[in-house]
Amino acid sequence: MTFKAAAIQMCSGVDTERNAADMERLVREAARQGAAYIQTPEMTGALQRDRKAMRAQLRDEANDVVVSAARRLAQELNIYLHVGSTAIAIDDPQQEGGRIANRAVLFAPGGKLVSTYDKIHMFDVDLDNGESWRESSAYQPGAEARVAALPIGKLGFAICYDVRFPQLFRAQALAGAEILTVPAAFTRQTGEAHWEVLLRARAIENGAFVIAAAQGGVHEDGRETYGHSMIVDPWGKVLAVAGGAGEEILLADIDLSAVHAARAKIPNLKNAREFTLQTVTEAVGGVAA
Repeated sequence: MTFKAAAIQMCSGVDTERNAADMERLVREAARQGAAYIQTPEMTGALQRDRKAMRAQLRDEANDVVVSAARRLAQELNIYLHVGSTAIAIDDPQQEGGRIANRAVLFAPGGKLVSTYDKIHMFDVDLDNGESWRESSAYQPGAEARVAALPIGKLGFAICYDVRFPQLFRAQALAGAEILTVPAAFTRQTGEAHWEVLLRARAIENGAFVIAAAQGGVHEDGRETYGHSMIVDPWGKVLAVAGGAGEEILLADIDLSAVHAARAKIPNLKNAREFTLQTVTEAVGGVAA
């Protein structure tokens, strides 16, 4: 099975309606260029640090502007459209403490909803130069990993910070995933250090394609994201990579025979063994206890 995939890089602002329009324009162009599967970045709908302003725009999944536009585009353009994520209200968004999901949504050709996925791992970190994030203060983490069995291949879901947890991707690969997805809004600081190596590692260790649409540039809310959207093959080769800022459409042919070839050469999914772990403490006098 071979198909053309697209990863759309964006620089989403604070206005959900405008971001949805930008998404539509870029998705239409990717489809015009022959993409059968199109992925947008994490937080396609808006990057907004002002929590009050963010909540004012929140809707539930049935009424979300980005989700509605994606459904319509998948139906009209006859494509698989994967919104990398957008903020979705679980409770009344106007209530202080109301729950929010960082949710990915995948539509099939015809506009049918295939699956959603709520980001599992929250980006709660303290970086150099005073950069600090507490995603768990706004978002409710997901609790279920998902693989979608599609006619074009089996696709595993992840979002941004999830990429640092290889057990998630290994579980998906063992469940048959041939394509791993990592839509993201990586910070520039962490992206420069780790983005490419993490994506290539997830591809290599699982013998799978990795498609990662990213946010890139300086956003209206003041943050800066790393960009460099990327598509990686199962041998770890970078098939396409975007620049560090601004809109861009990446295209690559996804040939699933490359997955089977990589896993046949290095069958680490089959060769993995169960083991126990023992911590050995060095005692005084050099005798282990």
